[in-house]
Amino acid sequence: MDIFEVFDKRRSVRKYKKRSLVEDKEKIIKIFEAANSAPSAGNLQSYEIFVLKDDELGDAVKKGCFKQEFIADASVALIFCTNNSRSKYGERGEKLYSIQDATIACAYAQLAATALGFGSVWVGSFDPEKIKGMLEIEFDPVAILIIGYSDEKPLKKPRRDVQDLVHDK
Repeated sequence: MDIFEVFDKRRSVRKYKKRSLVEDKEKIIKIFEAANSAPSAGNLQSYEIFVLKDDELGDAVKKGCFKQEFIADASVALIFCTNNSRSKYGERGEKLYSIQDATIACAYAQLAATALGFGSVWVGSFDPEKIKGMLEIEFDPVAILIIGYSDEKPLKKPRRDVQDLVHDK
């Protein structure tokens, strides 16, 4: 599947088959490799990825880390966090570049998941302090990618016309 097919097929999936990704370990590694290939400021990769699997997702929902119940049915959550100690660009690096690094890596992971036949959804509604406590980390979570075996076929949603969002100046 070429990259433009991946763009066309990517959907936000919120219904998952209750199935572990254990047997697809090679595909999960490919998703991590895709995230690792993402561009980053100064190639410093000022982010970390934490993984919650299977039953851990249900625990995270019960603890109030996530606001959406469907997450408990997914196979894995990848939690992308900033790692400011890896940034060498001072305040701008800590407040912007490390966030950009984490979100670009998450976007690459999401596209890889789509290319490999998984369903996924980017989650922004979460309690960062509860996630930090649950994972026992000091890093700040900025993006969460839920991945699993889709149990739905979401329709393509309307998008803005390109002419509406691209501006010549």
